[in-house]
Amino acid sequence: MAGVGRYTHYSFLVFRFGRIPIISWLREQADESLLHAQQVGKWIPTLGAYPSLAIGPLLDSHTFDIASILRESLQAENLALALYRELLALVEDRSVALEEFARQMIHIEEMHTGDVDKMLRRPGEMTTSTERPRPPVEN
Repeated sequence: MAGVGRYTHYSFLVFRFGRIPIISWLREQADESLLHAQQVGKWIPTLGAYPSLAIGPLLDSHTFDIASILRESLQAENLALALYRELLALVEDRSVALEEFARQMIHIEEMHTGDVDKMLRRPGEMTTSTERPRPPVEN
């Protein structure tokens, strides 16, 4: 649920050229966050627990800088990715359905982190923020 609030809030802070597609992307992420919350929420009572109304941390540096917003988004996506990997480790060989769910969510979050990482790169920059530059490949 934190993702719903975070991405919706971010969509209010985008100004200047290119704002329309960025706002659309942020709102798509908010919609997807709601879907993820609903999917996770369905599992909680199935596993015998009560779904909490608490939401995760809301990161906000009070900035209008799109790069800062994307870095905060990347941080949140990496946190979600770590939690889904933890879930996978807990349910491996215990529940095929939960394993598949965790793998699906990991796949989605890895794609999101890749997209955000690419949005943070300069045109032509081929390394991620976590990689060291590689020498060019010779043919």
